[in-house]
Amino acid sequence: MRETEFRLALLEWYDHHAREMPWRVGPSDRKNDIGPDPYRVWISEIMLQQTTVAAVRDYFLRFMELWPTINDLASATDDAVMAEWAGLGYYARARNLLKCARLIVSDFDGRFPREYKQLLHLPGIGPYTAAAVCSIAFDQPQTVVDGNVERVVSRLFDVAVPLPDSKPELTRHAANLTPQDRPGDYAQAMMDLGAVICTPRNPSCGICPVAQFCKARHSGTQSTLPKKRPKPKIPTRYGTVYVARRTDGAWLLERRPDKGLLGGTLGWPGSDWTASAQELPPLAAEWTSLGPVVRHTFTHFHLVLILQTAIVPADADPAVGFFVQDYDFRASALPTIMRKAYDLAAPDLDSN
Repeated sequence: MRETEFRLALLEWYDHHAREMPWRVGPSDRKNDIGPDPYRVWISEIMLQQTTVAAVRDYFLRFMELWPTINDLASATDDAVMAEWAGLGYYARARNLLKCARLIVSDFDGRFPREYKQLLHLPGIGPYTAAAVCSIAFDQPQTVVDGNVERVVSRLFDVAVPLPDSKPELTRHAANLTPQDRPGDYAQAMMDLGAVICTPRNPSCGICPVAQFCKARHSGTQSTLPKKRPKPKIPTRYGTVYVARRTDGAWLLERRPDKGLLGGTLGWPGSDWTASAQELPPLAAEWTSLGPVVRHTFTHFHLVLILQTAIVPADADPAVGFFVQDYDFRASALPTIMRKAYDLAAPDLDSN
């Protein structure tokens, strides 16, 4: 691998074809000494964990409108942030986002630490995010390896060892390629190359700016890489969810524990999600079963919930949860699985 020639070819391509993103400072702006905002870089990187650019864009713009600085975010309530995060999933990210913002304001006077090791000690920031912030926000030569970069590097060096076993080798190759000059642009160029040229299926090798350096292209194995271990069969879990509405229009909700799946979010009372979960309803009522109609897939399992609905008196006293008046209730602030339950239950409850 002729590293210097590779970097020059990649950066020249990036200078003309960089993707425009609301959190990104493009190469032309960087050349004019317009630097990126570490806060925006950090927010985008946290949102992009296991989430696509297309899904993140609107959430990022909304966050920046509501909380344009880290001080604004640190002052926000947990409920407000969790509500705006609803639908992005992996809710521990939102909880750690708030913890991190508050810690930076209290311990670092609202300024992002520039040191990789300091960033690693902040809530929700692991090796990848720390490297991305150092590289993109502060132009430090850190090795940034996401899924796109893994795919590009596996093809550049024709690495046949399947992921995740090949991660150490891919990281070593990526580190050797990382330049001292323009490391932030380089990191984003590698990501863009993987996103628009070196795609998972049918890579566009004919227009790839670094095809001449690609060992997999020369051997004809590019479409087979990176190899991955066979995925285990995803199990299915079951449970029950109770959607109750008072005669005055209020909805019965509960807040899930901070730890665990959907931690800290609002949702409908219900059972645990186990192989055959059963649990008493949150209050006595004439419950109507709509059957096992609420379906959702998480990373490690499928979920099927039996949906129970009820209209209850205005003086109903639940054993679990609390009532929220209709004018304070936002279905859009619920996690996706809970919003699915609402969408199915609302017509039944509105008709009463």
